[in-house]
Amino acid sequence: MKAIDIIHAEHRALGAVLQAFRFVLDGIRDGRLDADFELLGALIEYITDVPDKLHHPKEDDYLFVRMRARIPEAAALLDQLEADHVQGAQGTHALRDALRRYQSAGATGFAEFETAARSYIDTSWAHVGTEERELLPLARQKLTPEDWAGIDAAFAANKDPWSGPTGQFQALFSRIVTMVPAPYGVGPAAL
Repeated sequence: MKAIDIIHAEHRALGAVLQAFRFVLDGIRDGRLDADFELLGALIEYITDVPDKLHHPKEDDYLFVRMRARIPEAAALLDQLEADHVQGAQGTHALRDALRRYQSAGATGFAEFETAARSYIDTSWAHVGTEERELLPLARQKLTPEDWAGIDAAFAANKDPWSGPTGQFQALFSRIVTMVPAPYGVGPAAL
């Protein structure tokens, strides 16, 4: 069940980025931070590339497929989580569009961007919570060692959530950490 450890690690990595994103939004809203469009873009890039392109496809194509075959009573939960994955991808597209409008409009565009970003963050936290509380315990209990062999192999290809299969996310994550002010990063202090 190495995949479960990898999924937990990917959830923690996403959680760190979501917390940093919320911290940055709070700072801009409260006037402690100036809008840093490079940082906001990097945060959106991470949540687009890692969950949407790496994490969710592995869940959909490996974990969920085996769970559907082995645990028919999990169908409604899996349907909900797959729908969340689709909505998450739509949410990141909406976030990129909202960021472009915010950057174009300036300070007057922040409220719209903040609404889209907080909605995405809240939805993502709820999704991760459902997977952690409901999906993974069920998978751990009901899937067989044979089921886990294929799931583990697929998730092991991810390497770790900080770097990705070819190391492409390490630079992005490091860039985010250097731009976000403490306590979530090591960037310049807030006002």
